[in-house]
Amino acid sequence: MQMVDEKSVAKKDAEKTVEQPAGKVEVVEADELYVVKQKPVLSENLKKTLELRKEIDDRRPRFIREEWFRYKRIPMNWRRPDGITSKMRRHFNKRPPVVSIGFAGPKETRGLHPSGFEEVMVFNVADLAKINPKIQAARIGGSVGMKKRLAMHEKADELGIRILNRRA
Repeated sequence: MQMVDEKSVAKKDAEKTVEQPAGKVEVVEADELYVVKQKPVLSENLKKTLELRKEIDDRRPRFIREEWFRYKRIPMNWRRPDGITSKMRRHFNKRPPVVSIGFAGPKETRGLHPSGFEEVMVFNVADLAKINPKIQAARIGGSVGMKKRLAMHEKADELGIRILNRRA
């Protein structure tokens, strides 16, 4: 039996790849490549406010429910503290932050998808015809089945509409 050193095998493999001529390039068909998602047509002002909203989102604290840690049945999701003796409602020190207007983002970008599109809910193929593909994107309803969903994918591709929750 002959013992094979793994390092020497790796060196030989590396030498083989180096010895190949550099002129050969593998051609990959366009179907296999990643297709860039559609982008909305935005004004410079709106682009700046979207960037500003992203910065504000990054520094905005995670708002948690009062006394979520105390009982297992209380989830962490936000509910406004409303007790008459609530320390969190009265903004005492060492309490979690409470939602207020100071944490809001720019008014122009409220309700927009992070990509900059205005979201439109669609439930059938006919709803896609009402969408402006330059500034609006479709979000297919959760109750839509796979058969109708695939038909909507095809129609959206024809019309040049972006679907935000595309599955297949």
